[in-house]
Amino acid sequence: MTFTAKVSNLAEKDLSGNAQLLLFNALTMNPIDALFKNDKAVIPFTTKKGQSARLAWNIVIPEGIGAVTYRVVAKAENFTDGEEMALPILTNRMLVTESMPLPSKGIGTKDFTFSKLINSSSSSTIKHHKLTLEYTSNPAWYAIQAMPYMMEYPYECAEQTFTRYYSNSLASSIVNSSPKIKAVFDNWKQQSPEAFMSNLEKNQELKSLLLQETPWVLNAQDEGERKKRVALLFDLNKMDNELTKAMRKLQKAQVANGGWPWFPGMPESRYITQHIITGMGHLDNLGVKNVRENAEAWKMVKKGVGYLDARLLEDYEWTKKHYLNSMNEQHIGQLQIQYLYARSYFKDLPMNSKLKEAVAYYQEQAKKYWMKFSIYTEGMIALEAHRFGIEKLPQQVLASIKERSILHEELGMYWKDNVGGYYWYQAPIETQALLIEAFDEVNNDETAVEDMKVWLLKQKQTTDWKTTKATAE
Repeated sequence: MTFTAKVSNLAEKDLSGNAQLLLFNALTMNPIDALFKNDKAVIPFTTKKGQSARLAWNIVIPEGIGAVTYRVVAKAENFTDGEEMALPILTNRMLVTESMPLPSKGIGTKDFTFSKLINSSSSSTIKHHKLTLEYTSNPAWYAIQAMPYMMEYPYECAEQTFTRYYSNSLASSIVNSSPKIKAVFDNWKQQSPEAFMSNLEKNQELKSLLLQETPWVLNAQDEGERKKRVALLFDLNKMDNELTKAMRKLQKAQVANGGWPWFPGMPESRYITQHIITGMGHLDNLGVKNVRENAEAWKMVKKGVGYLDARLLEDYEWTKKHYLNSMNEQHIGQLQIQYLYARSYFKDLPMNSKLKEAVAYYQEQAKKYWMKFSIYTEGMIALEAHRFGIEKLPQQVLASIKERSILHEELGMYWKDNVGGYYWYQAPIETQALLIEAFDEVNNDETAVEDMKVWLLKQKQTTDWKTTKATAE
């Protein structure tokens, strides 16, 4: 390609001089002119007074460089100036990852076959990136290692802004829960803090672009590097800053009536508001203090719950107006059940008599029609009924769910029909996570919970569970 720049003559006379193009690896700042065949780096130029001259270098873009920092320096007589900037190099290649769980129980030898890797030999263009074997005796570390994915995800919709708030809140809670944990992270970070100080790491926009387009560029080069990245994100000062930023963005995105839209400027969404309130409930349930003890966060929660209360009342009044003679028929859907589940985290927030009547109606509807819903929604019904003190129903629902489960030696406990779909209540990872919550809280069934965790861990893709929402759950 031809790399161009412009030199402007602001002097009171015509000027002649030389311009030089210097190229550096943006990650290491090592010179890479030879790789780009920039063998005529210095070129002459002439500019008339008050005019500009075009500079051009012919270079070749090599493979394997994810980002380049260019420096153009021009000199004429006693005048000199320069420009430096980092640029991503976007590839026409796509990173394809094949993950394979390697379950092993007890002593013995097992053979595993990476069939896609074997069949890849027929491709003339494929380039192999790396093979990684990961083993841990404590699977909780998988969740810790997924936090950078949630914190660094580049988009700004309300769901992902909340995910950043959620993950930073959890991270702060984890670090503060034990001096030993904090000591481990501090030790990792101190091993090589300069690893994080390159210009590329400071350039957030460029880093986000590279993470999207060339995800392997910023992948940890070894286990030690990944530990340092995790440790940096678990730095208390950084987490405080990120938490405050996410809080400000959530506050700004919240509409006056208490709801949140998907993106600023869009109408508020009941679903996304219920998702955020549910997430706040999760944090509160896990003992993360900043939900209730932070006045701004608690005010945000109360406004959000108020918005959802108003929407449920509207549903109830509309149903009474149009179906007064058939109120016993099914008038409950996914949104009303999600509301009952979200509201069950904040029972202490007051309800007026009309709202209590509406809640009681939809709880009766849930009790009558629970078998018509997905297992995700059934799990929500079991949890909200348990929290609101409705007897028998929670155990009845979970007994039915357990009867439909599959118990596999290697895959753990899972459901054949939990395969995903277009709608939020068909999401497999979120379904499994919610059912773990239900079997733990309602039945205190440790065996089922451990078996379900096995399936959940086997769904993990390298650094995450496919989406920010699934990873957060």
